[in-house]
Amino acid sequence: MDKATKIWMNGELVDWDNARVHVLTHALHYGTAVFEGMRCYKTAKGPAVFRLRDHVARLVRSSKTYLMDLRYTPDQIAQAVKATVKANGFEECYIRPIAYVSYGEIGVNPLPNKTEMSIAVWRWGAYLGKDALSNGVRCMVSSWRRISPESLPPQAKCSANYANSGLAKIEAVKAGYDEAIVLNTNGSVSEGTGENIFVVKDGVISTPPPSAAILRGITRESVIELAADEGIECRLSEILREELYTADELFFSGTAAEITPIREVDGRKIGDGTFPITKKLQSSFEAVVRGRNDKFSKWLDYV
Repeated sequence: MDKATKIWMNGELVDWDNARVHVLTHALHYGTAVFEGMRCYKTAKGPAVFRLRDHVARLVRSSKTYLMDLRYTPDQIAQAVKATVKANGFEECYIRPIAYVSYGEIGVNPLPNKTEMSIAVWRWGAYLGKDALSNGVRCMVSSWRRISPESLPPQAKCSANYANSGLAKIEAVKAGYDEAIVLNTNGSVSEGTGENIFVVKDGVISTPPPSAAILRGITRESVIELAADEGIECRLSEILREELYTADELFFSGTAAEITPIREVDGRKIGDGTFPITKKLQSSFEAVVRGRNDKFSKWLDYV
């Protein structure tokens, strides 16, 4: 990771190397943190954060699920994000706000400890590899199942949930793949380790519904709207594992992954490898985040 200059912590911009927490911070021991991932893009009008307000709203919802008092309003958080980008002089960057139960009492119960918050930014290119956006990635279906809503709330973007993702990612990387696709406890497709997934078949796009234990991705929502704008039908439907193998196209969506084609699953080549609908959506997405589509200008917050 390339260091930036400043990190926002609890209302102040501090030097990167001084952004520290105590080793007995509750979140470090028990996963009691909620976070977001955003991207800031270079546009003709200057740096712009993509769907900033929607990400902040989800952070607030996640914190409410875990009874965490953020102590900042959504507008204050949004302004802090932009201030952090500006302080580091970035035209493009990844943004990581995180709220975490801090140092105080140790023990499973987080309620006696206050919640603290940080916002870090850094340069981050293609998440799944430099050629992934053009050539696609190789995936395997993981033996690990997506956490059940009966165990942890998948709709809260909580750090604890990503231990599940981490195990699936490790399995995939060790087996020589780029990424894992995770099934839910019912055996249907849920998502990637940090991305939502879409299937293209006969010109129609399908993606698992929230009931499949997915995280309601903000890039996912954007893809659904962009597909409608392009006249492409998109359905929310259960997807079976074997439907991945016979798809015409597959792709991931997410803040880090953006829109990334999937060229292979479990050793099976997907479609003919040209990804025409995926490429069309990539082009639409790129026009929006670069400020070249006024119809979706509401999605950009200029720094």
